[in-house]
Amino acid sequence: MAKEAEKTEAKTPADAGEQPARVPVQVEDANAIATYANFCRVTGTPEELIIDVGLNSQPVGPQTEAIQINQRLVLNYFTAKRLLAALNMSIQRHEAAFGVLETDVQKRVQPSAMGAKR
Repeated sequence: MAKEAEKTEAKTPADAGEQPARVPVQVEDANAIATYANFCRVTGTPEELIIDVGLNSQPVGPQTEAIQINQRLVLNYFTAKRLLAALNMSIQRHEAAFGVLETDVQKRVQPSAMGAKR
């Protein structure tokens, strides 16, 4: 009788070695505020990661005024690691479609725009 019970039991995804189906996460963003940022600073504590974002009105040359921080994200390291993976995947897709993103502004500037002599 025990063998009959084994045959009729339904296998769960974990029993079968399969991944459970992913359920989409629903979000409500009606009250979200979108802010443009071209500056970020990452600091942290042993428990949390702190990401400050804001607008740097002087992205080239010496800073003459303070950068205004518009938003601060405080994340635990587990959430920060998931964010890192999601951002990495998004950037890889963008670069596959549009080419590598050069983060060194000096490498992106055209010599003629810098006033180079011919």
